[in-house]
Amino acid sequence: MKGMLKKALSVAIFAGILAGCASEEDTVIMAPVPNIDSEFTPKKIWNASIGSGVEHYYSKLSPAYAYGKVFVASRDGLVKALDPETGKMLWEQDVEGDVPARLSGGITAGYSQIFMGSENGQVLALNEETGELNWRVDVDGEVLAAPATDSNLVIVNTNKGTLLALNQEDGSQKWAISTEVPNLTLRGSSAPVALSGGVFWGTANGRLAAAIAERGQLIWQQPIGSPQGATEIDRLVDVDASPLVLGGALYTIGFNGQLTAIDLRSGKPVWKRNHSSATDLASDGSRIFVVTDKDHLMAFDARSGTELWSNDKLEHRLLTAPKVIEGYVVVGDSEGYLYWVDRSSGEFVSTQEVDSSGFAVPPLVVPGGYVLTTRDGDVKKLTIND
Repeated sequence: MKGMLKKALSVAIFAGILAGCASEEDTVIMAPVPNIDSEFTPKKIWNASIGSGVEHYYSKLSPAYAYGKVFVASRDGLVKALDPETGKMLWEQDVEGDVPARLSGGITAGYSQIFMGSENGQVLALNEETGELNWRVDVDGEVLAAPATDSNLVIVNTNKGTLLALNQEDGSQKWAISTEVPNLTLRGSSAPVALSGGVFWGTANGRLAAAIAERGQLIWQQPIGSPQGATEIDRLVDVDASPLVLGGALYTIGFNGQLTAIDLRSGKPVWKRNHSSATDLASDGSRIFVVTDKDHLMAFDARSGTELWSNDKLEHRLLTAPKVIEGYVVVGDSEGYLYWVDRSSGEFVSTQEVDSSGFAVPPLVVPGGYVLTTRDGDVKKLTIND
């Protein structure tokens, strides 16, 4: 009984932040762990640690795989490079300075470096081979999402509505684009995506924006949601999901907004569906997978936007973004369970209880398996193949 009450209270608090619980009738209760007859049990290949992880703090401090290494970081500033085959530490660096590091913007690799941001309004660049800190610069606002790289630039979206381009060699600012930020927004930012000379990102005022990466020229903005309702909470329209590019289309979703497919060339909507989320999307090439604001897992046809299936058995379990691994849709939850779902039917295939501290970010696909990072700093590589 105490456990159930704890779940109900924690989810109610979280839901209150997002949607303004105003009465006892609005109390949100986390769905119980579904009873699943697992078809397989993943095999653990190695286990490592990244200090205290992100603990209970808001964080999208996702790991990265690049240059034949797995890069992980903790909120308090510990950064490591791990061998993806053995989990052996190749180097570590503590980037904490005079104040707590408060790393939060996930790791991005490029130009023989790795880049990340912090709640202190800083962007950091480390040498990928040695872990040496190449530069650290202050920017306007917290960096809560992973940067993008393009045209010898590191492109960062801050919570003050500023998209910044920094020189990858020294961090000097090249350009900035500012967008309006409402008085009340969600705690989060859209990770920008750079592609073929363009950069795409979501904004706190309910839009998806596109710019020319090299010179910071705004090309277009497309509304994903429009403020509605009597209170500021009702009028939240943040687009915190990172844009997903698939073929000639770009997909995104907004909180109190719409799941939208946009033509990359024209910036015009191809289709829209009324669903709300602040979580990144995933795709298997023909389907788009969504975790809604109620933690319903859904699939849509990428071309037409037709809903293919919906699974509501994980309601309010505070799911990670979805990830496609070995042909399955995979999500983690706040209690440390990992769920494997058939991508064609939406039915559960398997589940594992991994770590009671829970997940803040989805698994990372690497050669020979996938890497999990838990809130308390455990790093594990597993595989479902013998």
